[in-house]
Formats: sequence, C-alpha cells, structure tokens
Amino acid sequence: MEEGLILDLFQQAMLNIILLASPMLLVGLLVGIAVSIFQATTQIQEATLAFVPKILAVFLSLIFFSPWLLKRITDFANEIFININGFIK
Repeated sequence: MEEGLILDLFQQAMLNIILLASPMLLVGLLVGIAVSIFQATTQIQEATLAFVPKILAVFLSLIFFSPWLLKRITDFANEIFININGFIK
C-alpha cells in the first residue's frame, strides 16, 4: 500500500467524521447559545436548564439527520469494500 493512498483514505475518513458529527454539534451549539441568552436575560442559573435542552436537541437532530448519516457512511464503506483489492496491491 502506497503512502499517498493511505493518506488519501485517512483524509476521506476524517472528512466523513467531521461531516457526520457537524449537524449534531451545530444544533447543540445553537441551542446552547439560545439557552445561554435566556439564562442571561432571566438571571436563572440552573444547570439542568443548560444541559437538558441541548441533549434533547442533539437527540432530535440525530433522528432527523439519520437517513443522510446512514447513506453517507454506507457509501464510504461501499467505496472501501469495492476498492479493497486496489488497496492491498
């Protein structure tokens, strides 16, 4: 296996990891900012108020984005399995 091929596979894998994680991270970030603004304006400093909405939002975004996530990861796995003979030689 050539170095360039290994680096290319690693780069594709890292790109997929970033793309697969980004929807949930962005939703968590947006909900976290909204909750922080709410807490700052109302001066309510409850830890569960910051934690629970973010968990629920990330869980709902995971459900919402799961078809896209599944397609993206299966396409990558299929590409790896189809080209495995080329990787070995």
